[in-house]
Amino acid sequence: MNPPSLDILYEDNHLLVLNKPAGLATMGTPAGLPTLLTLAKENVKRRYQKPGNVYLGVMSRLDAPVTGVVLLARTSKAAARLTSQFHDHTVEKSYWAVVEGVMESPAGSLVDWLGHDDRHRRMHIVGPTLPGAREARLSYRRLGDTEGGRATWLEVALETGRKHQIRLQFSHHGHPIIGDRKYGSCEPFPAGIALHARRLVISHPITAARLEFEAPPPDTWRPFGIR
Repeated sequence: MNPPSLDILYEDNHLLVLNKPAGLATMGTPAGLPTLLTLAKENVKRRYQKPGNVYLGVMSRLDAPVTGVVLLARTSKAAARLTSQFHDHTVEKSYWAVVEGVMESPAGSLVDWLGHDDRHRRMHIVGPTLPGAREARLSYRRLGDTEGGRATWLEVALETGRKHQIRLQFSHHGHPIIGDRKYGSCEPFPAGIALHARRLVISHPITAARLEFEAPPPDTWRPFGIR
């Protein structure tokens, strides 16, 4: 059986950029279960006929139900330099989301404090003084209505990169992402949830050239009139 094909957005000797499908973890699953990382390593090993282990470093990670741009480093040198870019907040990341309900404001921002619930493997909004609480900030821009005016299409820019941040913050403020049952959505979605890592902008770790990557949303977004 042939391994699943990868949707490669960009590749050179230092970078591999993929459009992740819904339902596939980026990394970190129990042994034997496929991840985007393991599939990418197998793909590189096969295409370049590498005899030993393949190095790939995950620079941007997406939850399993989320689709879109994932950045991998092909060398440890590239990984270190890209890590510095993320740490210094010079990387631009934007997402598309379809949330339940109508958000009237054309643009806005959300600021909350997040805490981790290890037992239930989810995040919660908590008070800023709770031990382990981490500030979560994002901004959004309204792109249009969909579902006959019952949902809102948003562009979301992360200012912090907390686990489940976009999913939890919009749910907490009354607009869960469609299909995201973990965080309160009652609306069905064909595969995964209506959250897509649309755009990523970095400086190339070797040449310093500005690189912009965009991933088209999957076909499951077409009923919303989004392509």
